[in-house]
Amino acid sequence: MRNLFLILFAFVAIAGCRKSEQRVVVYCAQDREFAEGLFADFELDTKLKVSTKFDTEANKSVSLAAELERENERPRCDVHWNNEILGTIRLARQGVYEPYESPNASPFPVWTRPQSRLWQAFASRARVLIVNTKLLPTEAERPVSILDLTDPKWKGKLAMAKPQFGTTATHAACLFEVLGTDAADRFYRGLNANGITLLPGNKQVAQGVARGDFSIGMTDTDDALIELNDGKPVAIIFPDRAGHALHPRLGTLYIPNTLALVKGSPNPDAARRLIDYLLREETEARLAEGGGFQIPLNPKVSAKLPPALLTPSQVKPMAVDFENAADLWEVTHAFLRDQYAR
Repeated sequence: MRNLFLILFAFVAIAGCRKSEQRVVVYCAQDREFAEGLFADFELDTKLKVSTKFDTEANKSVSLAAELERENERPRCDVHWNNEILGTIRLARQGVYEPYESPNASPFPVWTRPQSRLWQAFASRARVLIVNTKLLPTEAERPVSILDLTDPKWKGKLAMAKPQFGTTATHAACLFEVLGTDAADRFYRGLNANGITLLPGNKQVAQGVARGDFSIGMTDTDDALIELNDGKPVAIIFPDRAGHALHPRLGTLYIPNTLALVKGSPNPDAARRLIDYLLREETEARLAEGGGFQIPLNPKVSAKLPPALLTPSQVKPMAVDFENAADLWEVTHAFLRDQYAR
């Protein structure tokens, strides 16, 4: 009887394990409208259920990261799809992820993954300026460098998302890393002195410039291109695309998405299958062409990008060390909180 009980117990345990592997839980900072179709196709191909947690535009990367930190001892998430690389690096340092090197990651450039293999970068966006072409009809009137925005002539005409969150916060930490603390400090104090308007997110910045509420906004390529493609009176500027004489590492900042396997995840095998799926060439092509306007990082991907979307091969990319920028995160965040606490 005891042996029979052990056999039945083992059978139930195995069945339970198999049942747990029938789904994969994703915390996803990518926009729902671009990620859901990928997850739906993965479900059809694999018969695995994808349970996804999204969050709001203004604080999604911050909120999801905070949940992963809270759940570190008892993870509920299997795969973290982040759109803010410095947050990914900070979570990796806290032991939230475990190494996984997907076979589909091999064509990606070396810089897109750390030696630890705790995360893999793919599908990037650029930080750009969006300008209203009715308010600034000629190119000669428009800024060329991001540092031009501290010119007093732009007082009351600028907008950006709250710099404590998302890609705006990442941009700030990268500028502190590339420019040095003193120059970056002057830049953000200059924006404050110019009365820059803070909005909930990058989408609201792009929409505000399109309406003519502001002459210039700092935003991401995906949000800027939506307004441009809708026929709004806007133009996109890739700042410092030719470099900067005083700051040789300055250029246009490209921020990638990242994928990571959560340490101790409930469904690790299913998680690896999803990561492999998302790192296929087809995925980056869909994210580039399907309205998300994400720039592929896999050199094998052939995607038809909008003419206004420039790749790192067409402009000078910012020469940022993301690990060093992550080191500066706390200092940068404290500075921005003090400067823009309104």
